[in-house]
Amino acid sequence: MFDESTISFSVYEDGEEYLGVATVTLPTLSAVMQTVSGAGISGNIEVGIAGYYDTMELGISFRNVTEHSIRLSEPRLHTIQCLAAMQVEDPTEGVVKVVPVKHIFTVFPKTDAGGSIAPASPSNGSGTYAARYWATFIDGERVREIDPANFIAYVNGTDYLAPVRTALGK
Repeated sequence: MFDESTISFSVYEDGEEYLGVATVTLPTLSAVMQTVSGAGISGNIEVGIAGYYDTMELGISFRNVTEHSIRLSEPRLHTIQCLAAMQVEDPTEGVVKVVPVKHIFTVFPKTDAGGSIAPASPSNGSGTYAARYWATFIDGERVREIDPANFIAYVNGTDYLAPVRTALGK
């Protein structure tokens, strides 16, 4: 099976409020790295701290400034859901089907760019948001959950911070 395209998607706040026509830039996961050097190592090596990621940023660009896009600049935590319909092909069965993909974020607003005003043109406002939580579900199955505040780094069936929570008595 291979993915072909995102057919369409919708963006919601709090699971019910449709936010309008938008383009979303998903966060980049950057592992927290340490440089190790010293006796027994001929030089430096870079090691990742299992389950630790640098800050995450969600970007949302709106076709036009609306009350929904402005509400996202309220200085509070927002729950954002991106629901996508992904087209995949199964060459073994000879079928093309739709697979649901859902991203859930808890975010705090960082920037709110108002866009521009011109005749017969969209305003193209946008915002960036500090993502404090990110979960991804493909075809109903949780495949990723990054929640630094709760020591969760779940990727493809393994929670890499479970032993850390145990060690810390959490």
